Amino acid sequence: MELQRLLSLTRKAVDEYSQIEEGDRIAVGISGGKDSLTLLYALSNLRRFYPNSYELRAITVDLGLPGFDTEGIRALCEKLEVPYTVVETDIYRIIFNERRESNPCSLCAKMRKGSLNEAIKELGCNKVAYGHHKDDVVETLLLSLIFEGRFHTFSPVTYLDRTGITVIRPLLYVEEADVIGFANKMELPVAGKLCPADGHTKREYAKDLLNQLNRDNPGVKDRIFTAIEGSFIKGWSKNELS
Repeated sequence: MELQRLLSLTRKAVDEYSQIEEGDRIAVGISGGKDSLTLLYALSNLRRFYPNSYELRAITVDLGLPGFDTEGIRALCEKLEVPYTVVETDIYRIIFNERRESNPCSLCAKMRKGSLNEAIKELGCNKVAYGHHKDDVVETLLLSLIFEGRFHTFSPVTYLDRTGITVIRPLLYVEEADVIGFANKMELPVAGKLCPADGHTKREYAKDLLNQLNRDNPGVKDRIFTAIEGSFIKGWSKNELS
């Protein structure tokens, strides 16, 4: 995917769901994965011409995973002229060495978000951008249907009452395949899969299921996404914003 196409889809999400307002200070959580790095690239370029001026800050919560290196991310942030902060934690040691969690993902996510939100507040940011893309939206719906028995997925914009931080998701119109293509084309410093839990989660199950559904019924992913856009799920109706 070309940068122009990425910016077009990003702006579509930002405009249709009023994700960026004048004077926003937006943090981008950088995990080292393709999604968050692509998001950083998109928002750093979008600010050059977007009518609402905003500031960016990049933040990495270092879980302490063996082999994880932030130097490539730091170099990219310097290139994009985005201030970069690394938050050192012992999350990996606590979860895998001390607690030896058999299902670590939920606790890890909770601890990681806690550290990220704390850093966001310290840096004076009022919003945080997550790198969730179109496939994530649909996969989350499948997870909710299969394991919770409800029709639900995350919203384009979410206000967190406890922290006063607003979450935005500017990549919701971008497909994962395009993220992969962009990351490869731009040679983004994507970290390898270092977590022991990678490939053994319910999220991976939903991803495999969606891919199989799309192979058997081409276009099913787009149709599910269209159903989400027209649904009663909080935050997805554009009428709520008018």
